[in-house]
Amino acid sequence: MAKRSAGLLIYRIHEGACEILLVHPGGPYWAKKDEGSWSIPKGLVDGAEDGLVAARREAREELGVNVEGNFDHLGEYRQPSGKVVAAWAVEADLDAEAIASNSFQMEWPPHSGVVAEFPEVDKPRWFTLVDAERKILKGQHPLIADFVKYRSGSLAPRAD
Repeated sequence: MAKRSAGLLIYRIHEGACEILLVHPGGPYWAKKDEGSWSIPKGLVDGAEDGLVAARREAREELGVNVEGNFDHLGEYRQPSGKVVAAWAVEADLDAEAIASNSFQMEWPPHSGVVAEFPEVDKPRWFTLVDAERKILKGQHPLIADFVKYRSGSLAPRAD
């Protein structure tokens, strides 16, 4: 069975334009990567946990805030790795500068015996839809396309 993740596509209307909040993964593997490496806040669903509950938990862990609003299920998206990501759209105007991620530990440099701590998310940032398409992971491109359809009214929110 494929691993399941859940996440929130957080958007706002800023100066008349729709923007999406994306996060850049922390840690040394992602430090020098930019285009094609950003993501919606998301993470693994624990066992039989409800997808929206998991998405909200992961957003809280990665952003340091509770995201509130009306959550509309966009769909499920198979990633190149085989993992399936369930996503919900929610309008929330968060202060990206005030976001504080949780952290994780790993041995770094590899085989050094030294354990270092890194933020799970090192940069959150608001992007226009055009810029978000360049920045987001390849496997999440369909998510943005469905969000655009949802915003235009040609894609109805899906039942959970």
